Amino acid sequence: MWWLIWWPTDVATNDTAAVPSPCISICRMHEPTGWCEGCLRTLDEITVWGALDTAARRALLQQISPRRVVWRALQAAAPRPPAAPASPASPEDPA
Repeated sequence: MWWLIWWPTDVATNDTAAVPSPCISICRMHEPTGWCEGCLRTLDEITVWGALDTAARRALLQQISPRRVVWRALQAAAPRPPAAPASPASPEDPA
């Protein structure tokens, strides 16, 4: 899950940095956790983000950080669909 890698983790603790939204435009709610699959926020957290001050945004980002560990574990444990069978080579295919 590449999007969990690029998000700067120091934003939550850097007092001089602006606090950008953690939204990465992968907006699907994971029903069992209630988290967005992209930013790992709840619907309530997403809704109030724009009204939060800098300190509250940083506090929320600190809550999201441990969710990454849980999210990765959930994804690792999730059943994977079976791989599609390879298509037979066409007669003109030299392989």
